[in-house]
Amino acid sequence: MGKGGKRRAHARPPSAVRMRIDRLTKEVAKFGAVGGAGLLVNLITFNLVRSATDLQVVRASVIATVVAIVSNYIGFRYFTYRDREKSGRGRELTLFVLFSAIGLVIENGFLFAATYGLGLDSALASNVFKFVGIGIATLFRFWSYRTWVFRSVPASDPVADAESFLERPRAAQAFLQEDRPTRQFQRVR
Repeated sequence: MGKGGKRRAHARPPSAVRMRIDRLTKEVAKFGAVGGAGLLVNLITFNLVRSATDLQVVRASVIATVVAIVSNYIGFRYFTYRDREKSGRGRELTLFVLFSAIGLVIENGFLFAATYGLGLDSALASNVFKFVGIGIATLFRFWSYRTWVFRSVPASDPVADAESFLERPRAAQAFLQEDRPTRQFQRVR
């Protein structure tokens, strides 16, 4: 050993709570990366549609949100939640569209209220309220996507398996019998 103290011979394994926090932190970071890219797609598309067409603000925003939803699905499925359950793509896509539509209403509801309720129709005000709407809708989307759309595969619970195993005495006894060496030797007289 060198200078600077003792080394631990055996590092303590991380607790279950610590492992869950670490997984959630990684998931939030990946969700944020995809969401950040989606935010850029959304805002750039919104401003392009708004400046290139005569569409009303909220309609331009809905188009931009739909474009961002499509790009986000690809990012979530193949980056953020690539390790999640992959069976039932039709169900997954249906739920994704449903929860994305709810997020679209949340996001554009803020823009609608600012534009038509408060009369704030400048480019700056539209972008600010669209950004606020995206932020609040993102919280909803994170919860709904991880809970309903990209469900995690349930991990096997070794404690429950062991308890159920011990509750069946015949299975436990058969298992214990397998571990004993068999005596197949005959006595020689």
